Amino acid sequence: MHIAFIGLGNMGGPMAANLVSAGFSVCGFDLSATALQQFAAHGGMVADSVGRAVHGADAVISMLPAGRHVEGLYLGADGLLATLPQTTLLIDCSTIAAQSARTVAAAAAQAGLRFIDAPVSGGTAGAAAGTLTFMVGGSDDAVAAARPLLAAMGKNIFHAGASGAGQMAKVCNNMLLGILMAGTAEALALGVKNGLDPAVLSDIMANSSGRNWVLETYNPWPGVMALAPASRGYSGGFMSALMLKDLGLAEEAALQSQAATPLGALARNLYQAHVAAGMGQLDFSSIVTPLRQ
Repeated sequence: MHIAFIGLGNMGGPMAANLVSAGFSVCGFDLSATALQQFAAHGGMVADSVGRAVHGADAVISMLPAGRHVEGLYLGADGLLATLPQTTLLIDCSTIAAQSARTVAAAAAQAGLRFIDAPVSGGTAGAAAGTLTFMVGGSDDAVAAARPLLAAMGKNIFHAGASGAGQMAKVCNNMLLGILMAGTAEALALGVKNGLDPAVLSDIMANSSGRNWVLETYNPWPGVMALAPASRGYSGGFMSALMLKDLGLAEEAALQSQAATPLGALARNLYQAHVAAGMGQLDFSSIVTPLRQ
């Protein structure tokens, strides 16, 4: 099976590499020459354009920063929907607004193509290890066709519902993640300023009622977890600017559905200030930095 993978960044690169390791033929494209070189080093084929990457592909997987990039890839006279054969399976793993996913899915259906939205959770470590969680929206037959590919990149595949449902589940998940990271950072900063060792406090909370994913796998305090972004200058990982984008998507969804998300709104304000202070390219766990200062 031949796969085109569009978007080989911090998440897409490792995901595409895992497909290669699973025995799939994968041709990737990215605007970054470095990303292309890294994918080629993992045994992948690379193309110098989207058109060349998707030529002859049985499936196209996209992992892009925002909804405008996804719509630009698939829609319009120059989009993939206008050129791909109807047998092509389309899998978008980007995190975008649910309505954007529904728009692309509707256009794909009109063109006779199968499309699913399949955003992921698990971070760059999960992408590298092939242990991602996929939250999928789309028809039963499209999801069934995509399962072998998703299984090569992750260990959990949840069919959340119709088109857009995967994106809605991801938005809810990332809103909670942003709240948990900010709250964990506050608790650690409070403890350290009152004489506690951050590693000891983290261990206590991870084994008490404050236990959460951040404490278990993604500690924001430098030096507590050797493999966490916090211990390598908050490089790599999930950029604060992208967390801000996801919290904005959650706020938009809340406004549209008249749902109350006061903590989500507070987390968005915290990350807005953090990004405005020039921290947007750092991992989102760097939200602890102003608290330390």
